[in-house]
Amino acid sequence: MRKVYFQSGGLTLSFDEERLTAYAVWNGFLGTQQFQEASLKCIELVEEKGITRWFADNRKMKAIRQVNQQWFLENIMPRLLRSSLRRMATLVSEDLFNKMAVEQLYQRAGNIEHLALHDFKEETEALLWLMEPLVPVTAKSKEPL
Repeated sequence: MRKVYFQSGGLTLSFDEERLTAYAVWNGFLGTQQFQEASLKCIELVEEKGITRWFADNRKMKAIRQVNQQWFLENIMPRLLRSSLRRMATLVSEDLFNKMAVEQLYQRAGNIEHLALHDFKEETEALLWLMEPLVPVTAKSKEPL
């Protein structure tokens, strides 16, 4: 059962505690304060609940300003890389600049081998993939067991 964790004009963030899954539905352009607050709520949810699966609906999200991308890389990405998160399904933004910004963030993030990322156009397909069994990874080899 989904519960709302945080809601603002730019983000509705909910989670399913039994499935350890979070759902982020982004909307519009977020100013710096809005973006940072929403991003902090996302990582807090992951850390607080031990979230392993993340569903990001970015379809209506607009461009992410360069200053916010840099802030995300410095403040959120290190926590994300140390987190319980293992699978992320994303419905790609209709906004080309948002799509490019998100791709660039993951390219600049570095070692995210423990996190399975997949972009989708259809929500049903994304959720089916997201709920597939998690593949354990050994700390040494990063290869499936």
